[in-house]
Amino acid sequence: MTDHTDQSTPRVEKSEQEWREQLSREEYHVLREAGTERPFVGEYTDTTTEGVYACRACGSELFRSDAKFGSHCGWPSFYAPLAEDRVEYIKDTSMGAVRTEVRCASCGSHMGHVFEGEGYDTPTDQRYCINSISMTLQPKG
Repeated sequence: MTDHTDQSTPRVEKSEQEWREQLSREEYHVLREAGTERPFVGEYTDTTTEGVYACRACGSELFRSDAKFGSHCGWPSFYAPLAEDRVEYIKDTSMGAVRTEVRCASCGSHMGHVFEGEGYDTPTDQRYCINSISMTLQPKG
């Protein structure tokens, strides 16, 4: 995981009004205001459908289903992004602890957080805890 603490200019740029018109209230809250959907309610929490998960805001492909695993934390979990340049990492101290926020590198939308060293049996020992509402699944085939 590369630490990208600088907030580079997103490639997809829209006004907040344009985002509000494109996204539902719930999508806007999570994607543009760094909110979090409730645990165990997202449409992709337990899905095992093969495919690619893309940013709901801009369509950038971010995660593959073969990197998804069952962490039982209440949100979809992945052990790695599709490619490091697809996401950006932001230091997040909003909840009284230091966490690493994951954003879409193309549009700057909030996806969730990444955690390390939790002991999951994955190739990276990382858990990208991503809000279902932040993504769309493009099924394989």
